[in-house]
Amino acid sequence: MNWHNAVLLGILEGLTEFLPVSSTGHLILLGDHLGANDEASKTLDVVIQLGAVLAVVVYFRARLARLLRGLLAREPEQIALAKAVLIAFIPAAVLGLLFHKKIEEALFAPRPVAAALIVGGVVMIGIELQRKRAGNPGEDGLAAVTPKRAFGVGLAQCVSLWPGSSRSMTTIVGAQLGGLSTAAAADFSFLLAIPTLGAATVYKLLKGGRALFALPGGASSLAVGLVVSFVVALIVIAAFLRYLKRFGLLPFGVYRIVLGVIVLATLGAAAAPVKAADGAARPAVSAVAE
Repeated sequence: MNWHNAVLLGILEGLTEFLPVSSTGHLILLGDHLGANDEASKTLDVVIQLGAVLAVVVYFRARLARLLRGLLAREPEQIALAKAVLIAFIPAAVLGLLFHKKIEEALFAPRPVAAALIVGGVVMIGIELQRKRAGNPGEDGLAAVTPKRAFGVGLAQCVSLWPGSSRSMTTIVGAQLGGLSTAAAADFSFLLAIPTLGAATVYKLLKGGRALFALPGGASSLAVGLVVSFVVALIVIAAFLRYLKRFGLLPFGVYRIVLGVIVLATLGAAAAPVKAADGAARPAVSAVAE
């Protein structure tokens, strides 16, 4: 993994981690294009997320400081918010811990990613249109995140274990379906990202860190990717929150569908010559027998 590829991964991670378009899905597609599909490269993809996590901590530092002070002072509102984040974190953490290997083997490939992009895009567009027709924007503020709503968001986040679905998309949509406004759903999604992505990064480092640092330029590539993803994510967070309040999720749904269709079409076009060549090479009697 050279610096050039690490910069590309860092930019892609920073751009897509908090947008509802699936950073993992994009990294898988880019990794497939670059031919970086080994275990160490997959670990690098996850660890680079740490830069994005640090960006959330920096951006929401005032909110996190208020949460910490409230917990120390035993303020009911801050205790309730911390419990909500914990409740939402647990389901995906448990499922990910139990089935991460099978998920990676079955779903970390372009076709499953493309399918998830398309399905997620359709869901996002449908929910946005339904909310506009109903004229119900949902409840504002993190105080509206009850334990029941938090658990619903946690269940929704489990879907994000399928790369291409997007942790951001599933948690925002899950919160919207639970009755939260888009702004409140996004705020809670960002807070939930800190323990979720942080835990995933630490786990991956413990499991595959040795392979990562064995890569040529592994340590330096990791450092470059982290810095780039941090800077880009910090810019994206502020822009996304402003954009979301004005335009909602619909444009992201359209983007997901278009990208998913392009990926499937590209894979289909690449497979067609191979099938044609195989067919031409078969003896006629074999073709009849089949």
